Amino acid sequence: MGFWKTWFNTPESVATTKTTSFDEHTASAAGDSSSNSMNEARIVFSTERDIDLYELEELCDAVGWSRRPLRKVKKAIEHSFLVASMWQVRGNQKRLIGFARATSDHAFNATIWDVVVHPDFQGKGLGKALMKYVLKKLRSEEISNVTLFADPHVVDFYRSMGFMSDPEGIKGMFWYPH
Repeated sequence: MGFWKTWFNTPESVATTKTTSFDEHTASAAGDSSSNSMNEARIVFSTERDIDLYELEELCDAVGWSRRPLRKVKKAIEHSFLVASMWQVRGNQKRLIGFARATSDHAFNATIWDVVVHPDFQGKGLGKALMKYVLKKLRSEEISNVTLFADPHVVDFYRSMGFMSDPEGIKGMFWYPH
């Protein structure tokens, strides 16, 4: 339980359990003690790839990302090394509130892509929890070099998680079709 408490250090956070529906980690975020179990919300992390693409598109819309063709998003998910999603579960209803994926050479390197947390859930430590979950999964596969690309407004967030600009000063290079 201490493992999750470091990520969810608010008084509402009380437990870590194993779920069968997602087969992954859960952090309970109960309301006040008088609420019944149907009103309690849990945050569930999953590596299941069966994600409703329309729900993912709604999540990306909520943060202002440009729309991408769903067939390409589906292909990107299918070919990713790791897909991580974060859900708010209340009773028997679930809502996609976070997403990230990583590509990899399956030995040394991985690149994290498409990290997104719904605006209603930002500023609560859930983005950090999602990133720690992704990094833990990558490390469990013995991936030792993890990279990502960050928009300027989130660079400090990733720095706070231990990411740094290339320590050797190497600048990334990009090729785009003309």
